Amino acid sequence: MEGISKSFPGVKALDNVSFSVNKGEVHGLVGENGAGKSTLMKIMSGVYKCDEGRIFIEGQEVHIDSVSKAQELGISIIFQELNLCPHMSVADNIFIGRPVMKHGLIDDRTMYKEAQKILDNLGIDINAHTVVRTLSVAQQQMVEIAKAISRDCRILVLDEPTATLTEREIDQLFDIIRNLQARGIGMVYISHRMEELNRICERATVLRDGKYIGTVYMKDITLDKLVNMIVGRPLEDKFPKHERKIGNIVLEARNIRRKNKVNVDRLFVRKGEILGISGLVGSGRTEIMRCIFGADRADSMELYIDGEPVKIRNVRQAVAHGIGYATENRKFDGLALGLDVQYNINMAHLKQLSRLGFIDDKKGRRNAEEYIEKLKIKTPGLRQKVRNLSGGNQQKIVLSKWLCNDVKILIVDEPTRGIDVGAKFEVYELFNRLSDQGVAIIMISSELPEILGMSDRILVIHKGSINGELDPKKTTQEEILYLAAGYNILEGKPAPRLHAF
Repeated sequence: MEGISKSFPGVKALDNVSFSVNKGEVHGLVGENGAGKSTLMKIMSGVYKCDEGRIFIEGQEVHIDSVSKAQELGISIIFQELNLCPHMSVADNIFIGRPVMKHGLIDDRTMYKEAQKILDNLGIDINAHTVVRTLSVAQQQMVEIAKAISRDCRILVLDEPTATLTEREIDQLFDIIRNLQARGIGMVYISHRMEELNRICERATVLRDGKYIGTVYMKDITLDKLVNMIVGRPLEDKFPKHERKIGNIVLEARNIRRKNKVNVDRLFVRKGEILGISGLVGSGRTEIMRCIFGADRADSMELYIDGEPVKIRNVRQAVAHGIGYATENRKFDGLALGLDVQYNINMAHLKQLSRLGFIDDKKGRRNAEEYIEKLKIKTPGLRQKVRNLSGGNQQKIVLSKWLCNDVKILIVDEPTRGIDVGAKFEVYELFNRLSDQGVAIIMISSELPEILGMSDRILVIHKGSINGELDPKKTTQEEILYLAAGYNILEGKPAPRLHAF
C-alpha cells in the first residue's frame, strides 16, 4: 500500500500512509485509538475506498472497490465483532454464500466433510456440525479464520484478536497463526498488547494521528521505545503516581447469595478508595457486582450506603442511590452506538435535563461539552455517532455518562480493555481525580499489572466467593494467581501457570 489517504467529514483519517506485509509474515500494526489502523485495513479489505494511493499484490497494482473484490484477491479481515450466524452450524458459516452444490442442490454431506477437513488441517478441535452459538468467543474466532482460509486467503487481517481471550486461548490462537505462517499466508496483527507483538510479530508499523511514523523489527526495539513512537511522548510510568486520602466505608454488602454462583459474606469499599477485584474468567466477579447494582436479583443481600440500610432491587434504584456501572462490553450494554455523543453522555441524566416533560437541548449540550472537555474526548462534534469513535473515546463517554449523574460509587468492569496505552494512562488519571473527589471505585480487571498498579486493596474471587484480600504494595502476581485458582497462600501448594488468566 503506497500513499494511502482517506478523509471523513471533519476528520483526516489517513494522510499519505504506506504499509507492506510479506508472504508468511505476521506484521504488527499499532497506534493509539483513532490513529488510523482500522481505516487502513478496511481500505485493504474493500470496506472503504481510499481517496488517494495505490495498492499492489505481488507487484501487480490492484483496485479494491468492494469486500468481494478483496476476497477474490485473497484478502480477508476478522473484526473484533465477529461476523458469524449464531444459529447456523460451523460448516454453514464457513461456506456461507457459496454452499457446495450437487445437481442443483446443496450437498450438505460434502460441505460438512470439506469444512471438517479445513478445521483439522488448521489444528482446530471443533466439530463442523456444531451450532456456532454454543461455541466460546475463542472458538468462534477460529471458525472465522477457517472461513477465511476456505476462500484461498493470502493476506489475513486480525483486528484485536485477543481482546476477550484467556491466556490459554491466546496460546491456541498463536499456534494457528504459526500454522498459517508455514502455509505462506501474510498476516496483519492489530493489537494494543505490546507483549503479544514480541511473541508473534517480526515487524511492526506505527501510525499516529493518521500518519505513518515508522516500521521496526521487534527484535531490535524495546517496548518503551515502541510505546514512545505510538504516543509521541515518553510514558515514564504505566500508572500515574498518586497518594489517595481514603475515608470511611461508603458501601457495604453482606450475605450476597445468588443461585449457588455468588456466596459473599462481606464486601466493602471506602470513600476515595480504588478496590481491585481479581479472579479467573468465570469466577463470579461480574456476577457479584451485578447483584450490588441491581442488574441481577440476589436471592439475599444486605446493603448499606454511608452506614444506612438500603434496598436495591433494580438498576433505577441503584442509580438513585449514587451507584454507576461501566460494564465490561461497552458496545453491547454501555452505549447507544447509533446515537450521537451528546445523547450518550446525557443518557443517565435525562431526568435532570428535562423540563415539563421535554429535554432541554441547550442544557444537554452544555453538559456534554463540559464532559468532553473534562475527559478530553476526541470527537468532531456533539452530533457525531458514537460508533464512529475510537475505543478509548467510547470508554470515556461511558464513564462521563455516570460522572454527570454525580455517582458516589463507580463500578468499572475491564475499564481499559481494547484501548491503547495512551488512553489507558488518561483513564487511570481520571480514576485518581475521581478518588480525590471522594468517589469510591470498584475496578474489575483481568490485567494483573493494572490491579497491582491502581488498587488500594485487592479482593480475589474464586467460584463466586472472596478467597482473599491483599495489599497491592505487599503482594505479587503469583500470590493473586494462587488465590484465584482456589488455593490458600499459606498452604504452599504449587502456583498455577500464568496462562490461567
